[in-house]
Amino acid sequence: MRIKALTAIALAAMVLNATGCAQGGDSSKTEAGQSAAEQTVKDESTAESAQKTDGDAQKSDGDSQILTKGPHGETGVDANTITISDEQKEAIKDGNFKVAICMHYGGNDWATAQLDAIKATCADLNMEVVAVTDANFSAEKQVSDIETVMALKPDAIISIPTDVVATADAYKRAIDSGIKVVFMDNAMEDMVGGKDYVSCVSADSYGNGVVAARLLGNKLNGSGKVGMVYYDADFFVTNQRDAGFRDTLKSEFPNIEIVVEQGFTDENGCNEQADAILTQFPNIDGIYASWDIPMEGILSSVRAAGKEGQIALVAIDLGNNIALEIAKGTVVGVGAQMPYDQGVAETKLAALSLIGESTPEYVVCPAMMVDKENVLDAYKAVYHVDAPSWLVEADK
Repeated sequence: MRIKALTAIALAAMVLNATGCAQGGDSSKTEAGQSAAEQTVKDESTAESAQKTDGDAQKSDGDSQILTKGPHGETGVDANTITISDEQKEAIKDGNFKVAICMHYGGNDWATAQLDAIKATCADLNMEVVAVTDANFSAEKQVSDIETVMALKPDAIISIPTDVVATADAYKRAIDSGIKVVFMDNAMEDMVGGKDYVSCVSADSYGNGVVAARLLGNKLNGSGKVGMVYYDADFFVTNQRDAGFRDTLKSEFPNIEIVVEQGFTDENGCNEQADAILTQFPNIDGIYASWDIPMEGILSSVRAAGKEGQIALVAIDLGNNIALEIAKGTVVGVGAQMPYDQGVAETKLAALSLIGESTPEYVVCPAMMVDKENVLDAYKAVYHVDAPSWLVEADK
């Protein structure tokens, strides 16, 4: 089996035409005299390479193009280029740094992979994880979490904001106290990467939307009527995914029509949106969901309607349950994030900032196309573990 890499598409087809922001941040160098620009393009050290799985070499063929832009229009730097030299690693280890992780939500496979990667990379760099918090999507809870974590005096916080407005003051207090902050996926509107915070690291969200559209368009042979079940909130990541999906259907599959869009706020209740779509359009050809958990509810409704295998289903994220459905052939495929790789990059960036290195303001993990043909290899690339036996059996 092979990993499919996202092929380049013309930038003119994108609606996200924001230009990259100017580089910010400290231009200081380590004792070895290496700037951040030099260290981000050099080869991995032997010690770091030993941590990688076989899936790493498969996930990108070097021809994939990062399509998404950062929260402030920044051009993304490929996460695979963020490296730490032997000299830098020793300086980080000698620092005995402390790290706190403040999640917006910790109850899914994406968050688990992120946490596993951050903890493993911290251990390799002799950095202590002093706290892991879960806001359960509550901005108020996350503000309290940040205040609680600050009392532990971490050197760095790695976090994904629940709400960039409601939590901004809490993050600002942490930054003003001298804590280095690395953001996952989104960043404060009035803060500058490389200056106020270290960096923001995300998946290629727009690119994953492109992948989902291509999976669906190819499955339908370029013609049909489809629906969208989208996250009904002003959330940067899902907005980018949905834009990538819409734009690609319009530009590459003009004979596929989005006939209905249903928004949701509760990821666990999307059978309601699916029921509404199936009632209004009983002969619909395909349905897209902004991520995997909503797709689980959609699939439940499709099954209840006796239409399993008759409606093409695509989403974003290779969660365990959706991986199983892809292997069984009931879901066409997904555009997959690389949460483990993202967690590694976030930790490396935090560590580099703590020894005075400048860092890219926006870093991106490339998108991956996953379908039945490559689901086992993709699982290994995404989670850095071999595909479990239940997935192997389902794929036979």
